[in-house]
Amino acid sequence: MSRVFASLLLWLLCAVPVAAQGLSVLARVDVATSSIEDKWFGRTEFRLGLNQGVPYRVFLLDEPPRLVIDFREVAFDGVSKADLLPEPGRIKDLRFGPFQPGWWRLVADLAGPMIAEEIGLPIDPNTGVAQLSIALQEVDQEEFTKAARPTKAAGWAVKSASAPVPKPVRDDRFVVVVDPGHGGVDPGAVRNNIDEKTLMLEMARGLRDVLRRSGEVEVVLTRDADVFVSLPGRVALAHQAEADLFLSLHADAIEEGRAQGATVYTLSNEASDGASAQLAAQHDRADIISGLDLSDADDRVAVVLMDLARQETAPRTELLADTLVRHIKASGAPVYSKPRRRAAFSVLKSADIPSVLVEVGFISDPRDLKNLRDPIWRAMMVEALSDAILDWRAQDIALRPLVRQ
Repeated sequence: MSRVFASLLLWLLCAVPVAAQGLSVLARVDVATSSIEDKWFGRTEFRLGLNQGVPYRVFLLDEPPRLVIDFREVAFDGVSKADLLPEPGRIKDLRFGPFQPGWWRLVADLAGPMIAEEIGLPIDPNTGVAQLSIALQEVDQEEFTKAARPTKAAGWAVKSASAPVPKPVRDDRFVVVVDPGHGGVDPGAVRNNIDEKTLMLEMARGLRDVLRRSGEVEVVLTRDADVFVSLPGRVALAHQAEADLFLSLHADAIEEGRAQGATVYTLSNEASDGASAQLAAQHDRADIISGLDLSDADDRVAVVLMDLARQETAPRTELLADTLVRHIKASGAPVYSKPRRRAAFSVLKSADIPSVLVEVGFISDPRDLKNLRDPIWRAMMVEALSDAILDWRAQDIALRPLVRQ
């Protein structure tokens, strides 16, 4: 019976005792009753203390091996990775955060193939206090592969925390999709307790507000909260919105070499330099970081990539990138030594929508980090981006007949 737990996707809806039903809907993690212990004979015991029972599900993913736990209404506020995993062992890394509205996700990277032999959430009948307990056991790769074969229910329908997607109301509408990088369980780059996902959401909201005040632009955010949106989901939302322009905002970290200043990326199969290749690889790990398994997904992005060379979109995208660089320079913001770059970013793979990715700075650089933390500097950058978008639109309208020839 224990192996059944390992091979099935588990939806475990807890029957909360009467004594616990008066508690808040939002459960909280109790670090004091949480632990991860490696035992003898390849067994690891994972315990997570909660102040009340909640619906949850547990499943395994491969390549790399991961244990994924989704919780309904559980807050990890004030909990750090070190609180739960003081040092790596058979569970070598942990991350957790919002995944979809109302759901949090914990992803445990496993050092090797392990399956969940025992899973339970006992709840104290008097206090309602609960503890999720998972006993993991080392197995061979073949057994793990069978257990980690997720059903389609393991994925999530792509949902955006953005405002409702605007519907076409006139022929001259101009729709810009602004994509704040990362989010939820994927924090992006982190330095000095400052994370990329939070900074980029603030900038995206600022850019949305400035563009809307112009009276010329309808703006859609791929996320308007600290939630995870998959890379294909961001592209899909741009198509759903019938976007005229897609702009992804980032402030990454370069571990090897030095990078500073704003950089504007367009799509290319081959990166323009080693740093660009590194960044593209970091971005495309986002779905793995979140615990998403896209192995059964239709390869629509790859199909779109084949069509990227459409004559109408390519020159418009290049003009957009050049215009952004020009306005960022004019604002006085620092730019990278060669600010126009190319790389295979997944979010840029829409052949019919001019799409660019802007690294507004590098959180790994002290000067850029200081700028990114400064609300006045962020407002200056937002104005530069807004001016560039409106400038590009005017140029695009004027050049459109020539491009289509």
